[in-house]
Amino acid sequence: MAVPKRKVSKARRDKRRSSHWKLETPGIVTCPKCGAFRLPHRMCKNCLTYNGHTFGQVEAQQ
Repeated sequence: MAVPKRKVSKARRDKRRSSHWKLETPGIVTCPKCGAFRLPHRMCKNCLTYNGHTFGQVEAQQ
């Protein structure tokens, strides 16, 4: 049966595991109607449109 010859230190163990939990940056695209940044396949929060369809009215900000 395979048995480790030496103890693996905490630093070495954690260095090996550090790359498993890295978060990837989300792909960001621009809205074709207003040009605001948004996530792909999601409705634009500025103009409330998705795939050429409007899903509400944008309220005027004061």
